[in-house]
Amino acid sequence: MSALPETRLITKVALLYHEQKLTQTDIAKRLGISQVTVSRLLKRAEENQIVRTTVISPPGAFIELEDMLERRFGLAQAIVAESQSETEESIQAAIGAAAAYFLMTTLSSGEFIGVSSWSASLLAMVDQMHPVRKIERCTVVQVLGGLGNPAAEAHANHLVTRLARLVNGEPCFLPAPGVVGATSSVSVLLKDPYVRQTIGFFGKLTIALVGIGSIEPSSLVASSGNVLSARELQNIRSRGAVGDICLRFYDADGQEIRDPAGNRVIGIDLETLGHVPRAVGIAGGKRKYAAILGALRGKLINILVTDQFTARRLEKGETRAS
Repeated sequence: MSALPETRLITKVALLYHEQKLTQTDIAKRLGISQVTVSRLLKRAEENQIVRTTVISPPGAFIELEDMLERRFGLAQAIVAESQSETEESIQAAIGAAAAYFLMTTLSSGEFIGVSSWSASLLAMVDQMHPVRKIERCTVVQVLGGLGNPAAEAHANHLVTRLARLVNGEPCFLPAPGVVGATSSVSVLLKDPYVRQTIGFFGKLTIALVGIGSIEPSSLVASSGNVLSARELQNIRSRGAVGDICLRFYDADGQEIRDPAGNRVIGIDLETLGHVPRAVGIAGGKRKYAAILGALRGKLINILVTDQFTARRLEKGETRAS
C-alpha cells in the first residue's frame, strides 16, 4: 500500500476542519472514524505542511473534485483515486487500493458487511487490503448469488472468505446462482435454510460494497454463467437501461427498470440497498460512465470510489463518456 491513501485522508480532514469549519466530532461522524483519529490527522496535516494558511492538496489527491461530487450528487463521501492511465486494468487497481484504505480505516467491530460476488473492482480491493487488527465480530455477507459454473463459485467464495479473514469476521455465503433458469426455481431456492439465513442478513447490513455494471457484461461476469440472455439484455436496453447494481437494472436517472428477468435474480434489491447506512459504489472508466452517472442521479449509492478521469467527466456534466 502506498502512503497516498493516508495523505488523501489527512488532506480531507484538514479541509473539512479549516475551510468548512466542521467540528472534530462532526468530521468523525461524517468519515466514519474516531475523534481521536481526527485529532491525530489534523496534527499530521500541520507536520506535513498540508495546512499553512490554506489547505494544500498534494499531487494525486483530488480533494476539490471529491468535494464537488459530494455537493452535486448529495454523497456522504466521494473518494477519487489517481489512475496512471484510462485502461480498465489501471483504473481497477487504483480504485481497488482506494477502497481498501477506506474500508480499513472506517470499519468498526460488529459490522455487517455486504459484498457483491461479481466485481473485478471489489476483487482488486480485497487483494490490496491488509488485515484489520483493531476490529472483531464482523460478518461478511454475500449479497448476490455466486454459483454458476465452478469458476463462478470459486470466485465468489474467494472474495467473501478472504474479506472475512481480513476483518476478523465470519463469512455468510449465498449458495445460489445469481440468475436462475426459471422463476419457479427462485421459490424453491428461497426455502433453503442457508439461502434464507443469508437473505435475512440483508436488512442488518451496516455497509454494502457493490460494483456498478454496464449493460454489456464484463468478461468476468460473462464467464460466470450469471448473466441474462442476449434477448433479455436487448429488451432491458430498449427500455432505457444504462447499468446495474447486483443485476438490478436502472435507467439514466437511476430509476429501476422492472423486468420479468429480474424475478430470476437472487440477491439484494435496490430498495433494500437504499436502506443500508453506507452503500459504497466502487467503479470507474469510460465503459461504466453512464452506469455510474445513473446510480448517482438515482441516489442508489451514498459513497462513491472512482478514478480522476471519471470524476472530471462528472464535473463537466457529460451525459456519456467521450
